Amino acid sequence: MYEYLIAPFVDYSFMQRALVGSLALSLGSCPVGVFLMLRRMSLTGDAMAHAILPGAAVGFLLYGLQIVPMTVGGLVAGVIVALGAGAVSRFTIQKEDASMAAFYLISLALGVLIVSLRGSNVDLMHVLFGTVLALNNEALSLIGMISAISVVTLAIFWRGLVAECLDPLFLRSVSRIGTPVHFIFLALVVINLVGGFQALGTLLAVGLMMLPAAAARFWTSRVGPMCALAIVIGCVSCVGGLLISYHYSVPSGPAIILSAGAIYLGSILLGTRGIVNSRLRPYRHRTA
Repeated sequence: MYEYLIAPFVDYSFMQRALVGSLALSLGSCPVGVFLMLRRMSLTGDAMAHAILPGAAVGFLLYGLQIVPMTVGGLVAGVIVALGAGAVSRFTIQKEDASMAAFYLISLALGVLIVSLRGSNVDLMHVLFGTVLALNNEALSLIGMISAISVVTLAIFWRGLVAECLDPLFLRSVSRIGTPVHFIFLALVVINLVGGFQALGTLLAVGLMMLPAAAARFWTSRVGPMCALAIVIGCVSCVGGLLISYHYSVPSGPAIILSAGAIYLGSILLGTRGIVNSRLRPYRHRTA
């Protein structure tokens, strides 16, 4: 058991960096994923993950695989797409989900094209799927800072975020914090996707945000425990995915997301609000 579960993280520094980075990502992004899910904005998170690609690609085109330029580019692109989709939905007849989908497709195609202008297929794979096993000190510092900002912001605006999930119109009618909380939350989504992009790439960054949150939904209906459970599931998925990647020589990012997917499928079946328990409840009631 030691050789299989612990030795890889003790013997190899790249595994230690990957573990620290992925756990930090789970701490910051999983609670954000819970609020995305409760707001019924899960696909918006996926669209935003692809929206950061053109900015990151421009940073890559100008400076190569440098973390700071690609991060700044991703943040700028994410903000532009979020504001653009919101403006289209507000000033035209098109709904926000349709405008977000349009911006997402344009961003994805543009980002791939920009990366292809200078980089090779290896560079394109790095941008799309990340390299969690190659995180350096600069990337770990960025991910740690984003996680710390997310945790502190969630703690400060917790009540406002929960209230907006339940009834955003009521919150705006009784408090001026409604609109600022919405934009603060969108900013949290963007920066966590940018942090996830460093490790998992633009295509998989949203996976660590949404799958643990979706799995936690089958175990509890309270927001606080749901966020805590999502973090635990995210951490377990990261450890399991890294071990699978190490022992079976498979890509680490997809292994992490598939581990989270396996927990999600298990939660659908066995969770306290899953299929098995839902089927058993009427039987237990009739028996009593």
